[in-house]
Amino acid sequence: MTTQTTRSQKTHRILTVPEPVRAGRLIGYVRTSTVDQKLDLQLDALKAIGVQLVFQDQVSGATTKRPGLSRALKELTEGDTLTVWKLDRLGRSLSHLVATIEELKNRGVGFRSLTEGIDTQTATGRLMLGIFGSLAEFERSLIAERISAGRQSSIRRGITQGRKPKLTRSKIELARRELEAGQKPNEVARNLGVGRSTLYASLAKDDERRAVDDQIAWTRRGAGRPRKSPQVCTDSNREAISRRK
Repeated sequence: MTTQTTRSQKTHRILTVPEPVRAGRLIGYVRTSTVDQKLDLQLDALKAIGVQLVFQDQVSGATTKRPGLSRALKELTEGDTLTVWKLDRLGRSLSHLVATIEELKNRGVGFRSLTEGIDTQTATGRLMLGIFGSLAEFERSLIAERISAGRQSSIRRGITQGRKPKLTRSKIELARRELEAGQKPNEVARNLGVGRSTLYASLAKDDERRAVDDQIAWTRRGAGRPRKSPQVCTDSNREAISRRK
């Protein structure tokens, strides 16, 4: 008597996400950085999904003036979807990209990027855009912190932003001594060849610089002497370290 053993075959069901129903038109935008670069790859990708109207630019990504993008944004109406081959074709930066897509959303216009698979008419696409928005806010915070740190560093070193100051630090110190001696501000300003408002502004900037210097000096005093580096325990010095403890 023979017994046949059959292996059970498991079938896996593949869930496919249906293409969202789009009420309006698919309008494309393509861009290359130079005239020598070709648009064929981007145009073929947009044509494959049914995009019929395409606007194009041949400018650098950092350029603010994009005639093709301006015409595309003007052409879009509620229900349409702006489609690009890749995210970096649209935005100059992450914050600019998020701002542009948010503007489209407020107008009732969708957005789709083929390479990254982002589609604002799907839940996944909206989630990814939310993450991009958080990253853009983080990017803006970092930029603001760097600008603030650079400004404080410049003030600490006596470097002023913008136009060259009318009063040097030596003249500001002279003005302080004259004011402390009881001389009137109008007379001090006239002797230095500036107006009274310029004198007050120069004194205020110098006070800000002094405050930064005092803060740095206080921080250094509070730090105290540097801590000793920890000893590295090896087989040769283990007993000596243990006796010191």
